[in-house]
Amino acid sequence: MRNVSILGSTGSVGRSSLAVVDAFSDALRVVGLAVGGNLELLAEQIERYRPEVVSVRNAADVEPLRERLRSHRPEIVSGAEGASAVATMSNVDAVIAAIVGAAGIPPVYAALKAGKRVGIANKEVLVAAGDVMTRAAREHGGEILPVDSEHNAVHQALRCGTHAEVQRIILTASGGPFLQRDLATFDDISIDAALAHPTWKMGNKISIDSATMMNKGLEVIEAHHLFSMPADRIDILIHPQSIVHSMVEYVDGSIVAQLSTTDMKFPIQYALLYPERVVAPFARLDLAKIRTLDFLSVDPQRFPAVELAYQACRTGGSMPAVLNAANEVAVERFLAGELPFTGIVEVVGRVLDRHAGAVAPIGSVEEALHHDAWARNEARGIDVAVRR
Repeated sequence: MRNVSILGSTGSVGRSSLAVVDAFSDALRVVGLAVGGNLELLAEQIERYRPEVVSVRNAADVEPLRERLRSHRPEIVSGAEGASAVATMSNVDAVIAAIVGAAGIPPVYAALKAGKRVGIANKEVLVAAGDVMTRAAREHGGEILPVDSEHNAVHQALRCGTHAEVQRIILTASGGPFLQRDLATFDDISIDAALAHPTWKMGNKISIDSATMMNKGLEVIEAHHLFSMPADRIDILIHPQSIVHSMVEYVDGSIVAQLSTTDMKFPIQYALLYPERVVAPFARLDLAKIRTLDFLSVDPQRFPAVELAYQACRTGGSMPAVLNAANEVAVERFLAGELPFTGIVEVVGRVLDRHAGAVAPIGSVEEALHHDAWARNEARGIDVAVRR
């Protein structure tokens, strides 16, 4: 039996993680949950899974949560310290890290320092503090396994050869909802249109990142840290069907791809039960019904966010943390109606330009959060006209 803590249990990845626990109840048990809000759903999860420790973001939510509980009363903690406590419980074997944004950095770092296996679904953790996280895993016996479908696919494909035999990593992207849209109309893109992802059901922030393809740029930086691969050996191909989740090309010209249905339960199952492969009750892929798999190059005019991320990865140091934080704020401002869709990338680019002369190495979580805070403040102060 493997004991699991889930950070972000009420979000889409968290709920999929609990579905995996349900499917493998003889092998997996929930002992810790952490959330930012949604006390009603959290209370239902507590009653069903009976965790030992639960964390909420705000201390003010502790008593309201207790009042919702009926038969099971776990220890309830709060804040960053609470999430870290859930991630470092002595009996925890694996942690699913699905807290969105920089808030996920401290508990993941704590888990890796405690020698835990961490299934990372939060791109920002490695983008903002990749060197810190990978060093913590090496020095303390922690383990990082990717839960997002692209890096999970790469992890699986890399089992076919050694690191020295890898020519390049190929990340696939759906292309989002605007793959065919007229570029001249991008300023008129509505919030609802940007949230309407054609393949995946995701939270608002991730959906917008998919529409700009910033998510794929962040994944390049993540892959750089996960697989010790320079940016110029990490490529992106648009694959609208989202069936091939990513590929690895080896030096002999062989390309190994991982395919499955578009369901987050597959990579979550892989991360929690690795290295074993077990029979899963989830829907299987029927290639005869799909028939066609398309691949396209990334258009830099349509998706300028991708090149910004490559530049940040090549620069290194604090630049990826600044990219990530500026993007988070820009997305928030777009969703609030303060920016046009094209203003997201414009804000991020201007923040990166301001940081160009101040790039510094990141040697600690505190340094990562310092640059994160600076970039957020800068991104909030940049005005972009909303054109109607």
